[in-house]
Amino acid sequence: MRTRRVGGVLASLVLMAAVGCSGPSAENAAAPAPPPPEATVAPPPDVTITYPVGLRVLHLQRGRGRPLPTLVFYPAVSAVGETAAVGLRTTKHGRRTHYELGWPQSPPARGRFPLVLFSHGLSGSADRYADALAAWAAAGFVVAAPTFPYTSEFTDDFWRPDIVNQPADARFVLARVQRLNYTVGDPLRHRIDTDHMAAIGHSAGGYTTTGLFTAGHDPRLRAGIIMAGWAARGAFAGPPATMLFLQGKADPIVRVASSQALYSRVPWPKSYVLMRRDSHATYLKPGDIGYDFMNALVVDFLRWTLEGDEAAHRRLPPTEYPPLGLRSGLTLAIPD
Repeated sequence: MRTRRVGGVLASLVLMAAVGCSGPSAENAAAPAPPPPEATVAPPPDVTITYPVGLRVLHLQRGRGRPLPTLVFYPAVSAVGETAAVGLRTTKHGRRTHYELGWPQSPPARGRFPLVLFSHGLSGSADRYADALAAWAAAGFVVAAPTFPYTSEFTDDFWRPDIVNQPADARFVLARVQRLNYTVGDPLRHRIDTDHMAAIGHSAGGYTTTGLFTAGHDPRLRAGIIMAGWAARGAFAGPPATMLFLQGKADPIVRVASSQALYSRVPWPKSYVLMRRDSHATYLKPGDIGYDFMNALVVDFLRWTLEGDEAAHRRLPPTEYPPLGLRSGLTLAIPD
């Protein structure tokens, strides 16, 4: 299989603008005890693409009034967007967001690939993060990203409190994408490793992601990544999962103290990475200050937690294994 640098394929997926975001409530932003001292960790090496990227759209709906259009990026036989400049077209139909592809769907690559669910921030959408999602698919993961009905850039009925309903939306999308693995005739049949799943979220999407890790959650959901997020009610209960926290030191929306307080609540294996030069969304698209570091870190974390890749594990920051119920904190910072 051909190997290329991350920027090569992603340049053909010019789908992103500024990433939508917003911060936690005052309750969730309460300052914790003084943070632990910072350490330094060298950034992982550059990540290379081992698969072309395919893209499809699922027009899902969880009950009346909750459309959940979902982009699914996957390892493919040939890359999307390399033979068509139209790319992904987004239109609105009332409360619905409609996506159309400007290219035929490429067949998935041979093999079974772990499933990753991504949740966007307030006033964002799945396609605003498309370059990062495509990079993770290129690394060997099926990446599903819904656009939520009342907190996205497309809605005319924006309602911030609706984030409390988004963990249920995310669980619904995760279940529907898993179903493709067993659907006769679907291109992704027997291509998704449903025994190894992870969830990632940015800002309010981090809240949505924590809401997936509550009591009784699917034990196959083995890992989570919280990017400048805060906690849903009941978060970090049920079967253990390995968690990674990414936080910009200059983030004015989700403060370092808030994210460290959230981190300290996790009773499972966990790592916290403080990106010294980054703000709330300066690491989410190619060309951003922290994008290369974030992308390499996320890919290595997924390869370790979902595929057991020990070489990837050695490139990661140290992971804490706190005793159940005890507060602890480990802060790591990338060098300037």
